Amino acid sequence: MEKLLSLVVPVYNEEECILEFISQVRTELVNSSVSYELVFADDGSNDNTVCLIRDEIENDSRIRLVELSYNHGKQAALTAAVTYAKGDYLLYMDPDLQDPPEEIARFISKIEEGYDLVFGVRESVEASFVASAFSKAFWFILDVFTGLKLPRPLAVMRIFNREFANRFLSYKESNRFIEGIFMHIGMRQATLKIKHRPRFAGVSKYNFARKLRLAKDAILDYSELPLKLATRVGIILVITSLLAVLTLTILRLFFIDFQLGWPSLICTLWFGFGINLLFLGVIGSYVGKIYSESKHRPLFSTQRLTNIKQS
Repeated sequence: MEKLLSLVVPVYNEEECILEFISQVRTELVNSSVSYELVFADDGSNDNTVCLIRDEIENDSRIRLVELSYNHGKQAALTAAVTYAKGDYLLYMDPDLQDPPEEIARFISKIEEGYDLVFGVRESVEASFVASAFSKAFWFILDVFTGLKLPRPLAVMRIFNREFANRFLSYKESNRFIEGIFMHIGMRQATLKIKHRPRFAGVSKYNFARKLRLAKDAILDYSELPLKLATRVGIILVITSLLAVLTLTILRLFFIDFQLGWPSLICTLWFGFGINLLFLGVIGSYVGKIYSESKHRPLFSTQRLTNIKQS
C-alpha cells in the first residue's frame, strides 16, 4: 500500500517565501512515486500569506490550510498542522527554504530504514556572526539547564511516522517546547546531515529575544535546576551570613574597637531583599506554569479550515 507524506509547515507572515516554497516542493515531488499533501498552519499572519495559499489551493487539491484565530506561537501552529495531517510520514519544514526541499527524498529513505524520527542536522550554517553567536548562546543555555541531548547543529527539517505523531499529539501541555517533547517521546531516532542555505527572502521571526523566551520556557518545562540553585544559594547565604556575624562579634570583643553603622546594615538588607525577590520570581514562574496548565485550555483555536475534511 502506497504511503502518504504530509509536509507540515507553520507559517507567519511569509508572503515573500511561500510561493517559492510550494514551487520547489512540487518540483522535488512531481516525478517521485510519493503521494503527498502540504498542510500549512497559519499563525495569525497579517500579510498576504493566507491569500496566496488559498489561491494555490484552487489549483492544487493536495494543499491544505489551517488558519489559527490569532497568533498562538510556532509550537501551537505546528501542533495544529500535525493534528490535521493525514500522512503515514510527516515532514516538518519551515517555508524560508533554509532547509532545502531537495533533501526530502533522503529523509524518506532514512525513515524507511525503520526509524520513528529522523532529525535533520546541518552540515554547515549560513548565518551572520551575530546570529551565530545568539544561536550558540541559546543552545549553551539549554545544554546547561535542561540536559536535553539534542543533536547539533539542529535543523528545523525532520521526519516522523504516524505512531510518533500520535504520541506527540497525546502531550497536552500548553507550554510546548517541541524539541523537548520529541526527545521525551524517545522511540527509534536517527540524524541526517543536510545542506543549509541562506533564507530565501524576508527576515527570521526568531530574534534573540524570542530565543531567550523559548529557552526560558524549555528550562521551566524540563528542568528543576533553577529551584535547586535557589535552595543552594539560600543555604550558602545563611551560612556565610552566620560566619560574618560570628567574625564581626569576635573582632569587636577581642581585637578591634569599631562602630557598626547603618550603611553595612542597609547593604545587607538590600542584598537579602534582592535575593529573596529573585528566588520568589523563580518560584513564581513555576507556579505560573502550573496555573496555566491547570486550566486545560485547547492548544490552539482555529478560525477557518480550507480543503480539510474534519473527521
